[in-house]
Amino acid sequence: MKARTMARLQRTETPHTDWCARDHRCGIDTHRAPDVIADATGGRGVITRVRAGDREYAEITIRVRLDHRDPIAVRQVGLTLHLIRRLIGAVAAVRPDALTGGASRIAIGRKAA
Repeated sequence: MKARTMARLQRTETPHTDWCARDHRCGIDTHRAPDVIADATGGRGVITRVRAGDREYAEITIRVRLDHRDPIAVRQVGLTLHLIRRLIGAVAAVRPDALTGGASRIAIGRKAA
């Protein structure tokens, strides 16, 4: 009797998107855009657009310089977490029609009285 030493994984290959990097960043079932880097005083943020299966999301990595004093560093970490939660909530609250111009904007083009 032959023993199989490795399970065979079968994944459905997904086609490249218009925005993906089309290089080593893309896997069989995921596609990744080139990184967008935002440098700031005291830190750096990197955002990557990712498609996994039929979902798209933004992968965010940040590096924030912390104070050398532990009590202050702990508060900085807490504030960072708080702001990340607010960012996620704000992005999730954006309605699709607000970005595409589908919403009616009555005040635009109206002359002041």
